Amino acid sequence: MNSINSVFSIKDLENISGIKAHTIRIWEKRYNILEPMRTDSNIRLYDAENLQKLLNITLLHTHGYKISKISQFPAEKIPQLVKEIISDKSTKIHAISAFKMAMMNFDQTLFFNTYESLLSKKSFREIFSHIFIPLLNEVGLLWQTGTITPAHEHFISYLVKQKLSGNIEKKQMLVPQKTDKVFVLYLPENEINEFALMYLHYEILYHGYQTVYLGKSITLENLKDMTRYFNNIVFVAYCTVSPAEDAIDKYVAEMQKNILQSSNSEFWILGKMTSALNKETLPEKTFAFTSFEEAINKL
Repeated sequence: MNSINSVFSIKDLENISGIKAHTIRIWEKRYNILEPMRTDSNIRLYDAENLQKLLNITLLHTHGYKISKISQFPAEKIPQLVKEIISDKSTKIHAISAFKMAMMNFDQTLFFNTYESLLSKKSFREIFSHIFIPLLNEVGLLWQTGTITPAHEHFISYLVKQKLSGNIEKKQMLVPQKTDKVFVLYLPENEINEFALMYLHYEILYHGYQTVYLGKSITLENLKDMTRYFNNIVFVAYCTVSPAEDAIDKYVAEMQKNILQSSNSEFWILGKMTSALNKETLPEKTFAFTSFEEAINKL
């Protein structure tokens, strides 16, 4: 594997590992667990090897190993112990750490090996909900704090989306078991969060329903056309940025007037913008969900 020239500040290590910078400094001073480089102005910098070691030490520490004891281990013993103590409880922590290392080093092999290892113990649905969603949440925070670049975020997001797409395709090849309704999934105009809609698509397919996935920039007129082809439609929209807060109630009202009122359809709406909806005036057959779990439980 080509070496990635990555150096991290102590704040980066804090953001990635969850260990406070003050604690990392104490561990260094007392136990010499990391070997930082120093700039001319005496600022600590760390390479990928130091980051990986800190992530392994963090896992051992959460399982009862004292830092004073860990510091006495030979370098090769720490990853060995990590492998030995990985249980179902710690799998999540270890896997997320491995995926973050894959991201930091643009290491596709590590990503795929970690994923295949998880798949031998867990279903894709468990991996996505218990590991990929928390991972992507952490990645978002790392991007916001400047710890990673947009390239890192795009790299890991694409790989996760690739796995999601493959599992959606597997479900699409099966004959739907429930034919009383069809779910039509879409993003309104100017909405960008297709990742969340894809996950909803997977869950609906997993529960045995027929789906039609329309994707981005779908107008209400486009949706109205769907009522010519199907009865009992559940329209599903995910709204993170669009319609805007001051337009979301009007959008729901137009959905009711132009589509729901004249058809045997429902409207499910999820995403950040649902917090701006006036829940007391929601039309009949319109359901606003504040989480994936709420919508999945209604399936």
